[in-house]
Amino acid sequence: MRTGTANLPLHWGKAPRWLFQRMVKLAREITIVIVSEQGASGVLEKLSDPFWFQCFGCILGFDWHSSGVTTTVCGALKEAVKGLENELGLWVAGGKGGTSRKTPSEIEQVGEELSVDLQPLIYASKMSAKVDNNALQDGYQLYHHNFIFTRDGAWCVVQQGMNDATRYARRYHWLGASVKDYVCEPHAAICCDHKNRHRNLVAKASEANRELSAQISHEKPEKLVREIKKIQRLSLPDRHPILTRDINPDRLEKIFLKTYEQMPANFEQLLGMQGVGPQTIRALSLIAELVYGAKPGFNDPARFSFAHGGKDGYPYPVNRATYDHSIEFLRKAIATAKIGHSDKMGALKRLSQFEN
Repeated sequence: MRTGTANLPLHWGKAPRWLFQRMVKLAREITIVIVSEQGASGVLEKLSDPFWFQCFGCILGFDWHSSGVTTTVCGALKEAVKGLENELGLWVAGGKGGTSRKTPSEIEQVGEELSVDLQPLIYASKMSAKVDNNALQDGYQLYHHNFIFTRDGAWCVVQQGMNDATRYARRYHWLGASVKDYVCEPHAAICCDHKNRHRNLVAKASEANRELSAQISHEKPEKLVREIKKIQRLSLPDRHPILTRDINPDRLEKIFLKTYEQMPANFEQLLGMQGVGPQTIRALSLIAELVYGAKPGFNDPARFSFAHGGKDGYPYPVNRATYDHSIEFLRKAIATAKIGHSDKMGALKRLSQFEN
């Protein structure tokens, strides 16, 4: 199962109330159909696919070209399953802004209701956010995080970061079943419209840098601060997108004291420590690279975001079988949904436009 990301231009505002109410209603019926045919895990697999998610937003009637499709569709889905969680075996936690920070407590509450220990899911929620915000330093600051999970512990994540400078948002998708290692190539694919060179500490090429970063965090804070100040006097090659002038050594000393006291055993434990953010990870990575020679990966793990190909054959010819399968599945889901006639016809009309 492929997971990845999508890049979308930042749009402000929110969906009109009349539209959002219909989005909730249609999302509920589509979710019921998927669960009845493929189980709750089938919903997770589809939500973890950035292309399917984008199509889902289009079918629900939201602007396809807006970063708001992420927050609005996830919000509609959370409302859609509310009250049906036990019947569906599906729960949606988190959301946008302050609501995203309530994700662990929401998962814990479900665990108490089901008398099940969901601590592994809380850890998965925190680590997926830490990886995309701190270890994959691509310039996007997370502001939205939804964690969707089932009764038996399967999960997926849909989260989004913002880059004010480029006026773009980047959406990240995770599927728990495909994650073998949180800090080494956890994304099976990254899909966006352009690629850049960024410090990617979850790339396979960054393995030595990760190991050294964890080891360096055991050093006394004053030694690390001295090393960073030395680095800031170096002339770095232009290929580095991370500038040492962005790092304030004195402000990091308190965090270095914590890492020195706790001695994280590996990079994953280091990344998961409270208070360890992008600057701490960046500073340790720079020391590992420039002082000890352990280079990290710099390639943005991105691929072009074409779901079914293009009519001009770029990046590849349209795969009609895949295209038809996507249309037919959604048509079947909507046709079997118990919704009002006007809503059904409106959705079918939008679907028919994809065929033309």
